[in-house]
Amino acid sequence: MAAGLSRETVLVSLFVDAPGLQRYTQTIHWRENLLFATLVNCLVIAVVVLVHYEVLHNLFIWIPRLPIPRRMGVVVAVFGSLIAHAVEVWVFGATYYWLISEGTHGNLVRGFNGSFMDWVYYSFVCYTSLGFGDIEPTGHLRFLSGLESLVGLVLIGWTASFISVEMTRFWREPEG
Repeated sequence: MAAGLSRETVLVSLFVDAPGLQRYTQTIHWRENLLFATLVNCLVIAVVVLVHYEVLHNLFIWIPRLPIPRRMGVVVAVFGSLIAHAVEVWVFGATYYWLISEGTHGNLVRGFNGSFMDWVYYSFVCYTSLGFGDIEPTGHLRFLSGLESLVGLVLIGWTASFISVEMTRFWREPEG
């Protein structure tokens, strides 16, 4: 590593052979580039998908074992799924908080006052694809915001499918 550069810094050089042009050197901090944003996005998506999978899998196993009327299993599935979605939104909200506090990945602007609840609110708006537009992302946060909307759409669809399976499973079997 070049003297005076941290491990988080990459030195990029372009050599130009044309007469009269000098060597061009630019220092790029790897945390500021799209590669870092992509890695963070992949990690947060993996976390929320695994959370969702584990919640739905455990609900599928635990609901039939609960000492409640069978039809109430659907209610438990709905509430369990909603809790999973809320946790996933908070994971995205914490990621926005972390990326913004780094200071190099963008910001949330307009109706954003910097509170943690604003990050979570913005995350809920993205996750549900509601899109009020009162808070706008800048920089690499735009990438995460778009991916959060896509992930939210997929996970909400997965939940709808799961609840449909639970309704079929519990409402076809007689109570007793």
